Amino acid sequence: MIEPHAPAPPGAPPPWGVQGQARLPVRPGVGRFLVLAGVFVCAACGLVYELELVALASYLIGDSVTQASVVLSVMVFAMGVGSLAAKRLRPRAAAGFGAVEAALALVGGCSAMALYAVFAWTGGWGGLWADGPRCLLVVFSLTIGLLIGAEVPLLMELIQRIRRQDPGGAVADLFAADYVGALFGGLAFPFLLLPQLGQLTGALLTGAVNAIAGGALVLGLFRNDLTRRARWILIVANVVVLGLLASAAMLVGDFERAARNALYGADARVALRAGVQEAVLTGGTHGRPLRFFLDGRLRFSGRDERRYHEALVHPAMNGPHARVLILGGGDGLAAREVLRHPGVRRVDIVEPDADVVRLARHDPALSALNHHAYDDPRVHEVTADAFSRLRHARSTYDVVISDLPDPCVTAATKLYSQEFYGLARRVLAPGGRLVVHAGPLAGRHRAFWTVDATIRAAGLFTRPYRVGGRDSGFADRPGRRAGRVTGPGGAAGSAGDWGFLLASRAPAPLRLDSSCPRLRTLTQAALAADARAASRSRLHPPLPPSTLVHPRYTD
Repeated sequence: MIEPHAPAPPGAPPPWGVQGQARLPVRPGVGRFLVLAGVFVCAACGLVYELELVALASYLIGDSVTQASVVLSVMVFAMGVGSLAAKRLRPRAAAGFGAVEAALALVGGCSAMALYAVFAWTGGWGGLWADGPRCLLVVFSLTIGLLIGAEVPLLMELIQRIRRQDPGGAVADLFAADYVGALFGGLAFPFLLLPQLGQLTGALLTGAVNAIAGGALVLGLFRNDLTRRARWILIVANVVVLGLLASAAMLVGDFERAARNALYGADARVALRAGVQEAVLTGGTHGRPLRFFLDGRLRFSGRDERRYHEALVHPAMNGPHARVLILGGGDGLAAREVLRHPGVRRVDIVEPDADVVRLARHDPALSALNHHAYDDPRVHEVTADAFSRLRHARSTYDVVISDLPDPCVTAATKLYSQEFYGLARRVLAPGGRLVVHAGPLAGRHRAFWTVDATIRAAGLFTRPYRVGGRDSGFADRPGRRAGRVTGPGGAAGSAGDWGFLLASRAPAPLRLDSSCPRLRTLTQAALAADARAASRSRLHPPLPPSTLVHPRYTD
């Protein structure tokens, strides 16, 4: 015969295994609904934390596929460990859940700001701190995963405390609310939080919602399961967490400016969010060279942009060039070079971010650098994705200029795929030419020749060439690693050159147009020498092409 358990003292939680129905301030049906609503909110917040880590790590570190894999795999593993660890908290499920949510709100809410701070202030110190953002990413993924994993067993216990039901039905209800909440969080992050609030404020707001939902559920619905001391501890903990999150939210603007100065220098003067990218202009006044950054990558520097853009544009303009299509190039600098050629009747610029074009039109330093290209009536800009634009294009062009991010930036790999170049081939007029910025030849040898193989697989002949003399980006500033920032088109700042490929349906000579005004940095002799140097580095046997379903570029 099993002896009955001794009654628990007043205010103490029931002993393990004999917890009865909770004394609720509402009817059981309402209490059950409130618990499932709490599951919904907490699941939404948890997924926002995951997506926030992936997005910020992709922005700060690069290679979104790798960062997503690290965050999700570490987090899922940690969730399993957290679920096992939470078994010890089941006898005090209400207090345990309240503590877990307060900790999750603080850690998840502050994760973006902490990652950004480590990247801005310690990313180039060398030693351990050289990989500080990556280490911190793993730490946050592990911690957040542990806390999210601990939620499920505790919530299961709380649901059973309201009304006993078969475990299968309770699990189904719990997971249904959890998955629907995850759907809401997954949609809210890219369509609401990120564009409206930004990464830092969005994470802080999510943490506040998380703390309020967890604290309200425990203190409002299960307060009779807590001792007086536990209630006060939980109240104080949540007030402290909300106070810290609110204080951080008020300081976000100052924090971003300080971090931006640490990243770009004190002459950062324009910063805006272009779509989901951050665009920053530095210099351009008092004799300082103008630099333009997108998501921390140097798109161009006034010190070397003419060398890059002259090499990109002018070899392709040798031949018919009445109609020109520029893919990317929203800064207007490639258009500036195109307009130097007589006989140009129309220039179409396809830029995914309208704010970049707006900046190129209206910023005094940038518009002066591009010679007010957008004021020319022959120039027409279209806000669109380059791949989609080519897919639906009905016109043909004599010249197509691909002034796009580096192929090793994961988000850009589809713009260096065989399918993309097949679409580009389709819009080339008879005798038309395609020129592609293919990243640094010296720094990313295999990536360059993979682009070459991919263009050839699309049915085009190629002529490789290179040009040196690139600004080193952040390499000239103390405490900043050279490899982080990229040159025009996204090429890594430490390699010192840019690689290009001129492509056409039939073999075309690599020459400068004799009708073009004299160039400042490029001559026919230098172009021929650079082409010979590039050809000598060709890999044998040829590399396989990159496709949409099998990208072959690595960051």
